[in-house]
Amino acid sequence: MNIIKFIESFTDENFMKATGNRRDSFGQFGKLGKNLALASIPFGLSALVNKTYAADITPTPNTPIGALQLALVLEYLEDEFYQMGLSSGVISPLENGGRDLKVFQQIAQHESDHVAFLIAGLGGTASANFVAKPTFDFTAGGLFNPFNDYPTFLALAQAFEDTGVRAYKGQAVNLMSSPDLLTAALQIHSVEARHASEVRRLRGEKGWIVRDDRGGLPVQAQGTYDGEQNVTQGGYNAAALFGIDAGSAAFDEPLSTQATVNIANLFIV
Repeated sequence: MNIIKFIESFTDENFMKATGNRRDSFGQFGKLGKNLALASIPFGLSALVNKTYAADITPTPNTPIGALQLALVLEYLEDEFYQMGLSSGVISPLENGGRDLKVFQQIAQHESDHVAFLIAGLGGTASANFVAKPTFDFTAGGLFNPFNDYPTFLALAQAFEDTGVRAYKGQAVNLMSSPDLLTAALQIHSVEARHASEVRRLRGEKGWIVRDDRGGLPVQAQGTYDGEQNVTQGGYNAAALFGIDAGSAAFDEPLSTQATVNIANLFIV
């Protein structure tokens, strides 16, 4: 099983009729543990994944509820990451004259608001559509040390924010049938984009993605940037006037549900 199958099982009407009450089953979400981590190929670390799980791929959820549920999982991840970062003390109050700490305090507030907003949008914690927060491991099994090393914390923050921006864009098609939900998602998307730009600048990077350049992040983060080198938009070659770097940077690409899940699953235990 992977996170996509899990989400789809709770948006499937046949399942709804068969059980009568899906809410009781959401307690399983936090117990999926290693099954979620092995269900897809995270961050391109395919060599570490049992090949029998690599084919366990399911279609993108194509419902507004499925899109919101996936968004909630991503917001859970970001919210907990920033809360842990702030409580760990990894962000020095002296960093950049205290500016970095203020930035992440503000971002953390935004992410907490996003979580609360999406839960409310799904009908609250008592709703059958509610998705409980999974258990996260931000070391990714020991690969990273974000709460004791500030550059690593910054690197993961950039990867999470860049992923979030593209993921919201990728879910737009699943929200088009519900204009109110699409509007709400776009309101969050624009804030995530501001977060991404700010965090990238804190790392000394440009505020936007150029081609598929991961900006010095570990190779495991490449999945977040793959596809961004595209310069053809609606048949128009955006690189024709100013070159490939400007052409790719002028447009941001959507991230598919499966690609988003592959990234998130690295940090779900």
